[in-house]
Amino acid sequence: MPELLLELFSEEIPARFQRRAADDLKKAVTNALVDAGLVYEGAKAFATPRRLALTVSGLPVRSPDTREEKKGPKVGAPQPAIDGFLRSAGLSSLDQAKVESDPKKGDFYVAQIEKPGADAVELLSGILPKVMADFAWAKPMRWGSGSFTWVRPLRAITATFGTENDEPVVVPFAAAGLQSGQTTFGHRFLSPDAIRVKRFDDYLVALERAKVVLDIDRRKDIIRTDADNLAFAQGLSVIHDEGLLEEVAGLVEWPVVMMGTFDPEFLKLPEEVIIATIRANQKCFCLRDASGKLAPNFIITSNTIPADGGAVVVAGNERVIRARLSDAAFFYQGDLAIPLEHGLPKLEDMVFHAKLGTQFAMVQRLVNLAAEIAPQVGADVEKTKRAAMLAKADLVTGMVGEFPELQGLMGRYYATAQGEPAEIANALEMHYKPLGPSDRVPTEPVSIAVALADKLNVLSGFWSIDEKPTGSRDPFALRRAALGVIRIISENNLKFPLQVEPDLLAFFHDRLKVTLRDAGARHDLVDAVISADSNDILQITQRAEALSSLLATDDGANLLAGYKRAANILAAEEKKDGKTYGGAIDQGALKLAEEEALAFAVDGVHAAVSAHVAKDDYKGAMAELATLRAPVDAFFTAVLVNDADPAVRANRLNLLARLRDTMHLVADFGKVAG
Repeated sequence: MPELLLELFSEEIPARFQRRAADDLKKAVTNALVDAGLVYEGAKAFATPRRLALTVSGLPVRSPDTREEKKGPKVGAPQPAIDGFLRSAGLSSLDQAKVESDPKKGDFYVAQIEKPGADAVELLSGILPKVMADFAWAKPMRWGSGSFTWVRPLRAITATFGTENDEPVVVPFAAAGLQSGQTTFGHRFLSPDAIRVKRFDDYLVALERAKVVLDIDRRKDIIRTDADNLAFAQGLSVIHDEGLLEEVAGLVEWPVVMMGTFDPEFLKLPEEVIIATIRANQKCFCLRDASGKLAPNFIITSNTIPADGGAVVVAGNERVIRARLSDAAFFYQGDLAIPLEHGLPKLEDMVFHAKLGTQFAMVQRLVNLAAEIAPQVGADVEKTKRAAMLAKADLVTGMVGEFPELQGLMGRYYATAQGEPAEIANALEMHYKPLGPSDRVPTEPVSIAVALADKLNVLSGFWSIDEKPTGSRDPFALRRAALGVIRIISENNLKFPLQVEPDLLAFFHDRLKVTLRDAGARHDLVDAVISADSNDILQITQRAEALSSLLATDDGANLLAGYKRAANILAAEEKKDGKTYGGAIDQGALKLAEEEALAFAVDGVHAAVSAHVAKDDYKGAMAELATLRAPVDAFFTAVLVNDADPAVRANRLNLLARLRDTMHLVADFGKVAG
């Protein structure tokens, strides 16, 4: 079957846009094809710095003929309704419609609408320019005198359609002042001549010959493999950086890897400063030696094959990196000369948020909150207050001004160099963490206290001004802050009830549900252990784990079935009686051995479960509940709850209420599916 080849050739597309643009192009074209009745077999999209490309295989040469029935108004309907029906169905008179009868609604008009299929090339001629006109770039531009927008000026459009055995046809259309054709171009420097292409297979081969690797993931593999091999030959290893690799692969069409060096004297700088400098300024990878220390070398990815083996390219990068590292050393030495606390007054000139005040005001609140939290997590109060006071001081340093991503880390370096205790210095770095699901969580008490205080300070602040996340919008990363609080508490096994307003507590509940579900917990079990006032994150987590373990056993599954039966009976009888049964059991009204056994078992389990819950031993509490399985089964086998004697009936309903309330000590089993 025929295939479509589309290439949009332009000036350099920013690396950060390429992969998303390729996916968007594929989605837009294939969606439009399906809407037009052109069902395809497969589609692949590609991007290089100068082109977006798409191949769609298994397309039919025509869209199929279609027939559909359009139901119209009732016979005898007002004329405006009739006229509207005729227009929408494409009919000139009611003679072209038929009348059908409905036993309930009477007679109504029905139009038979037949749509003949269309030639695929004709359809594509309308689809492709519309896709291009509607394409959503983050930062589009116009050029020349036209009104068409694209991320960078377009230079050529290739659009062919045909089978592998026939000469393909050009899909004719115009966009951006260009006429579609079948001419593209190779590498800007290594093979800039025009290339005539027919279909995807020969297009791919032609680009390779013209020094263009079309697939971004293949370019990444080439860079990664060649860099590793080059480093290995020197006894070094590459510090892999997936984000940088993606960016570099988006800067080159024909990657060529080389190695440069810098003055080992710069290794006196913190290695993170060196890596950030080389990454930000030259998009180069750093390396480590066999001992794991940073090596005075870096990996360059060039977009050309140098005639001199790379000497000029390497030398140019070395000059720039030396200059940038010299700047970094200047910032670093200048920052070290000024005590961190001397920078605090400058925080009064930095606005955190218009409604929340300056960074200095936020620090003042942070100090007070951290001091309150410190005793709860076993941290020294004075050290915690000191760490909180200095937590944001590195924001006014030269190094963080140059590399904002180093905030916190540079605070630790400066605090250590200026003689601050290790717990305080570490807290300056760790109070921002965790920044994501794979990031480290603070474990030292002072770091924990400041990290919790920082996140709760931000969350409560934005909640107080009604700036909350909505949908996918979360400009202040409040979801991340809440998840950070949850991880710190959970992974450090902290008994730390959250003292926040109900609305913010509900937000924490939502984030915790996401966390537990991502970890494999069933959604119904999570709901069963969270109530509106549950403010102990660790307790909720432990309850969910214990409940999951209980229900995985036969005893737990059968007990749940017994609970459901008891709860259903209670709900029905309480509704009928207009009252709630409170669980007060009259021992003298127990007539059968099975109800006596259950009453005795429930009393003992209630006391035992309460004791386990008081000690946060939820596995122990669940184990006690599991012992109720046998007496519950026996009760429902032998006992008729709705006895003819009202006193006996009421007593048995109270017994079921006692069972329900006992099980609710650890979870709301009514929310558990099954």
